[in-house]
Amino acid sequence: MMSVYDVLMERGFIKQMSHEDEIKELLEKEKITFYIGFDPTADSLHVGHFIALMMMSHMQRAGHRPIVLLGGGTGMVGDPSGKDEMRKMLTPEFIAHNIACFKKQMSRFIDFGEDKAIIVNNADWLLDLNYVQLLREVGVHFTVNRMLAAECFKKRWEKGLTFFEFNYMIMQGYDFWKLHHDHNCIMELGGDDQWSNMLAGVELIRRKDQKPAYCMTCKLLTTSDGRKMGKTEKGALWLDPEKTSPYDFYQYWRNVADSDVENCLSLLTFLPMDEVRRLSALKDAAINEAKKVLAYEVTKLVHGEEAARQAQEATEALFGGNAKDMSNVPAIEITPEYMTAKIIDVLTAAKVFSSKREARQLIAQGGLTVADTVLQDAEACLSADMFDADKSLLIRKGKKKYFRLLVK
Repeated sequence: MMSVYDVLMERGFIKQMSHEDEIKELLEKEKITFYIGFDPTADSLHVGHFIALMMMSHMQRAGHRPIVLLGGGTGMVGDPSGKDEMRKMLTPEFIAHNIACFKKQMSRFIDFGEDKAIIVNNADWLLDLNYVQLLREVGVHFTVNRMLAAECFKKRWEKGLTFFEFNYMIMQGYDFWKLHHDHNCIMELGGDDQWSNMLAGVELIRRKDQKPAYCMTCKLLTTSDGRKMGKTEKGALWLDPEKTSPYDFYQYWRNVADSDVENCLSLLTFLPMDEVRRLSALKDAAINEAKKVLAYEVTKLVHGEEAARQAQEATEALFGGNAKDMSNVPAIEITPEYMTAKIIDVLTAAKVFSSKREARQLIAQGGLTVADTVLQDAEACLSADMFDADKSLLIRKGKKKYFRLLVK
């Protein structure tokens, strides 16, 4: 039977490790406690967190115990890694709300029953720290020379790195040390952009306590040409169905590039690797079958089987020639008085367009289809005869964005 180390390597998760030979032997022979940190900078996880959650789930399935560290304390500072300027300062109330949202979403991936996993909030220890005591106990183990060389700070040299943010690495290192003491946590996992911060915790434990500690990064979710995945015309691809609908979520994965199918199937589903390789080897039009499997499996993990089924049925109704049932196509509800309003007024009010100017530009390019007709007049109005018997009207924005106007 493969160890979780072999599973993670085969599926392509692992990017860097602090002590490769030791980690390989450790994961083959022992069951450990490990952690991943999530700073609550928004009220939903997004697809950028997805790989970390999947990596955590693979580890748990192999018998290892995860700690989910929610950054109620570090979120008060903000990680400068990969940022061109200082993050917006968050209020305690905003952070508390976001933490509650994170916990709900994570339960789809992680089993928190019977001490199988732990959730902690670093606000419980960071916010009450005595600063002088922290300097004496922790600060002496960090050299400024080493910190200045860290990759996470390099983007900030031209604009300036505040001392406020410079402390983030020490805080993250202290988190690992605290979890090591309280829960015998010996490994930190996270995205590859966290490498420098993660090493800080490993080195702190090894220097201060002379105990083994490790870190391992997973690669970031990127396309085959190196661009970050998870960006849509509306912004980030969120895991919250209120921010990114299951239909839009499904469509994103259904339309990935052919060259990205194998990577996504490996990292974002639990399909056996033999099946991943079989699907990824399909060529030309047949690769669309692999994309359908990818979209369904990922949507099922994030939103549940029923939502995945509905998204799949809506897609088949739109693109498979079965236009009888539009009930699962995303709907924008309007009241009867809007049935004769200007189309661009209705769509702009519904946030389909950010402005009427944007709407007019797309219409001029032939990019808006109402029912089966390309809209050519930006001043055109809706009419009652456009709607079907269910008072529904199918609209396409661009080549792939479908939705309905539904009269209520």
